[in-house]
Amino acid sequence: MVLRGIEQRLERVFEGVFGRAFRTNVQPVELARKLAKEMDEHRSTSVTRVYVPNEYTIYLSPGDREQFEGYENSLVSELEEYLSEHAMRENYALLTPPRILFETDEDLGVGEFGIATRMAQYGRRGDEEAPAEVPPPGATMVYKPRTQPTEAASAVELGVEREVAVLSWSGQRRVLDQQRSVLGRSRDADVRIEDPNVSRRHAEIVQEGSTYWLVDLGSTNGTEVDGRRVQRVRLDDGSHFTIGETTVTFSTERE
Repeated sequence: MVLRGIEQRLERVFEGVFGRAFRTNVQPVELARKLAKEMDEHRSTSVTRVYVPNEYTIYLSPGDREQFEGYENSLVSELEEYLSEHAMRENYALLTPPRILFETDEDLGVGEFGIATRMAQYGRRGDEEAPAEVPPPGATMVYKPRTQPTEAASAVELGVEREVAVLSWSGQRRVLDQQRSVLGRSRDADVRIEDPNVSRRHAEIVQEGSTYWLVDLGSTNGTEVDGRRVQRVRLDDGSHFTIGETTVTFSTERE
């Protein structure tokens, strides 16, 4: 009943304010439900607890982001409350109360959005973040000592395996360890591919939640999947794509 009450507030406050504008744009109540879905899909089971991400970055198109101007702080508060209630109901463990961040992604069209999640710790000594508030009764929060050197909880700390993305090409192998990885011939590229037909900044791989996307960065020779030029395409385990004369294999592994 509590979750439904929050959904109704989102519908009344935001959809009532924007009226018809939201009929083709991202709906706040849709964001709430998808955030809960991401929480469910990214849970990790340890010996005694089920951990879920506490930080959620929502990527919106410029048009959708503009719709929230002036109301974003209120929306963030509502969404964070929604996730807190969902975690309590499912008996999930959180390192801190949920935190929502908004980012603009020029590659997204109106009505499209992505959600990236992670388990992060705040309030360590030297951080600019304020200490997390004391959770309400019934909530399960897990805090690490302020002197811990790591910013995010690792798979070893949680006692679970984690999934990583890997690129393989021409006898080389590279693990992707960030949400955005640029592929290209430049020395500054995150994944350097020494092929004269590859642009300096040829393409990038973007992680949105558990989904990975291959995005061409306006390269000279283009990016191809199965012989077809693409601008943005989803990558699955075992996907192959070609940049320049180099064929790259995308895969996911557990470590």
